[in-house]
Amino acid sequence: MLDKTFKESFGDKRLDKRGNDIVRDILVKGVHSIRQFSQNSSQQKACYRFLKNDRTGEEMITKSMAKQCAASVKGKVVLSIQDTTEINLYSHKNRISHDDSIGVTNASKHGLGFMLHPSLVVDAQSCFPYGYSHVHLFNRGLERENRMLRNKHRYKQLDIKQKESNKWLSSSQATKAVLSEAAAMIIVQDREGDIYEQFATIPDEKTHLLIRAKSDRVLPDGKKLFDKVSACDIAGSYNFRVEGDKRKDRQTRIAKLNVRFAEIELKNSNRTAAQIAPTTKLWCVEAKEEPRATVKNAVCWRLLTTIPVTSFDQALSIIDWYSCRWMIEEVFRILKKEGFDIEASELTKGRSVKKLSLLMLDSITKIFQMRIAMDQSEEEGLPANICFTKKEIECIEQQSKKLEGKTDKLKNPNKKSSLKFATWVIARLGGWKGYASERKPGITTLWIGLDRFYNIFDGWTLEKDVSSR
Repeated sequence: MLDKTFKESFGDKRLDKRGNDIVRDILVKGVHSIRQFSQNSSQQKACYRFLKNDRTGEEMITKSMAKQCAASVKGKVVLSIQDTTEINLYSHKNRISHDDSIGVTNASKHGLGFMLHPSLVVDAQSCFPYGYSHVHLFNRGLERENRMLRNKHRYKQLDIKQKESNKWLSSSQATKAVLSEAAAMIIVQDREGDIYEQFATIPDEKTHLLIRAKSDRVLPDGKKLFDKVSACDIAGSYNFRVEGDKRKDRQTRIAKLNVRFAEIELKNSNRTAAQIAPTTKLWCVEAKEEPRATVKNAVCWRLLTTIPVTSFDQALSIIDWYSCRWMIEEVFRILKKEGFDIEASELTKGRSVKKLSLLMLDSITKIFQMRIAMDQSEEEGLPANICFTKKEIECIEQQSKKLEGKTDKLKNPNKKSSLKFATWVIARLGGWKGYASERKPGITTLWIGLDRFYNIFDGWTLEKDVSSR
């Protein structure tokens, strides 16, 4: 990939080059194992040294990722999608060092590792990913704090800065600073981010919040939040495809969602936040599935936002932006079991695993860029050299001829120099059938396709080198 993440990042050009090489090797091979994605023993040793080097700290890596992201969003309206995942390293607890870089996780018994809280930045209109404005890495201690867990009332009385939930607030503050040259930003968070301090302190003239409501608050007028919104007239309805999930007892279906919205006012009920505004005005949008006797776990989203909502179309925009959260969940899937499987890393230091996780996040962005390219028109489409080198594009063009069928329906319909053309090839290699009537290829399909492509590319390059001698 031609875009370099690390430019004057570590005070040493050799370290910059090594970091960029690792990001590329991770994407090319699609594995977590340094031995597998390195081409020879000297590259293995160089990678291990990079991950152990104090000069290539986590903060320096995230700062470089944020700098690259900031340069891409100038003058644009973007979403910053945040969420948290845990990296559980318990499966090799006897190999990894039990130092201050790892601790207990949310797993009830076998939890050992750290937490990863990225802020993925995407275009508000096309969802094209620009990178990460911030990545918050943290870990708890090695011993569970049973006293604090037992005394929840005492924990609630702590200042937000002393709580783990401060990750939402600090990440929002960091995002504001990094994306200062964007035209506007909308910070999207799930229910854990429903914290009064955020609504009272983060928004400004070009920074908005969009957070799913966690609790049915009592409003200043004595009414309950959910009751007030549900009592509003239906502004409109739309159909939504619900994907099935056996784990959540959710069936695949087309759901009819009724949309309501209302302007509300939240009150500051936190004694530890007395220095901030006593109330703050927001809008709440509710998207609720029309009930059916055969449906379990009906869809019901109640979204709190600082963006004024006065029409059905504006409410739909809020819902669409929130639905972009699927992207951060896909990032975690590719980072973990369904992709690189970072939790199976053979590294023995938690700090090294953290750095490797960050480098993997950067490479995952490239996969998303290809996924979004499939939804773009030829007019707005991006060039293939955003993600591929000149030699790789040449190989892709040859593979396209082999993958195309005899009928027009199985021809690559895209312009050769476009990223969409290259993505069609990668998707076909990943198992996508190529018909326009089919659903667009997903992230996992593209990840599999990239793995196959680079195996082909290695052989293709070797053949060209031999034949040119």
